[in-house]
Amino acid sequence: MNFLAHLYLSGSSEDIMLGNFIGDFVKGHKYEKYSPGIREGILLHRRIDDFTDHHEIVSNSKDILRDKYRHYSGVIVDMFYDHFLARFWPDFSQRSLPEFTREVYGILQRRREEMPRAASHMLTYMAADNWLLSYASREGIHQALSGMARRTSFKSHMEEAVTDLEANYEAFHEQFNQFFPVLAGEVAQHNPAFSPPEF
Repeated sequence: MNFLAHLYLSGSSEDIMLGNFIGDFVKGHKYEKYSPGIREGILLHRRIDDFTDHHEIVSNSKDILRDKYRHYSGVIVDMFYDHFLARFWPDFSQRSLPEFTREVYGILQRRREEMPRAASHMLTYMAADNWLLSYASREGIHQALSGMARRTSFKSHMEEAVTDLEANYEAFHEQFNQFFPVLAGEVAQHNPAFSPPEF
């Protein structure tokens, strides 16, 4: 899952949200230097990624893309799933998506001194361009994937993936609808700060 899903699944705990946000920037046992709540968020981030990466439904989504995008198919599926979470946000939260994103940016910006430098640097661009809200549109997903493509060492073609989203929109949406409640239930077992909606 990408940023929006990780932040949503953090629930009501600021510490867990911060840890979940910086999860990709904290490698190995370096998480141990953080406070207990932030450590919990980092470990939750890893648990979400591991559960997602090994789930059959997500694998089916990757299979649609694998021939063209190879090992980047997982990154693309993460973005597609964030798109569906953003686009159909009222199905998952009583707060509006703009309200949620404003709150998240406020928390993260207030606590950016606790972040690794690379995470703080990325937050600047994320907040300025409101990535989380932009995921709701196909253009926003296209811009996000194009930015990722520019940062890869090899030619990934991720900037072309929005055409695959459009060509297989219903299939990806159905797979997301099947997977996300399962993921939310899994997270709720490990994160008491998160209360899943009734699906």
